[in-house]
Amino acid sequence: MTVPPHLRYTWDHEWLAIEAGNGTVGVTEFATRTLGDVVSLRLPEVGSWVEAGETCGQIASPTAVSELYAPASGHITEVNTRLVADPSMVNSTPYDGGWLFKLRVENIAGALSADAYAAHCALTQGARR
Repeated sequence: MTVPPHLRYTWDHEWLAIEAGNGTVGVTEFATRTLGDVVSLRLPEVGSWVEAGETCGQIASPTAVSELYAPASGHITEVNTRLVADPSMVNSTPYDGGWLFKLRVENIAGALSADAYAAHCALTQGARR
């Protein structure tokens, strides 16, 4: 399982990359393996506010629908519209082309380091909330 060291993570398997106060959000490789093939997504709308730790969308596979949780609070500045036509990008490139949305980061609550996230996955088999 790949856990890039420069990212922050949630207990619920979302990742966050921050650069100059702007964040990019996606789901981890662990999440994509657990879900299976991603077939659809419901993402927050551009301009909307998301609250760290709160639900902000959904990700669906043929066998399950899971909530997406915001890893930080802020206004959504962009969503990855390419995922509408090809949601499988979340599986094939979870840390690159499969990113979900971008936001202007106002607050980060409870973000895990790469080491802490890897330990969480190993100890709990990735159990979500």
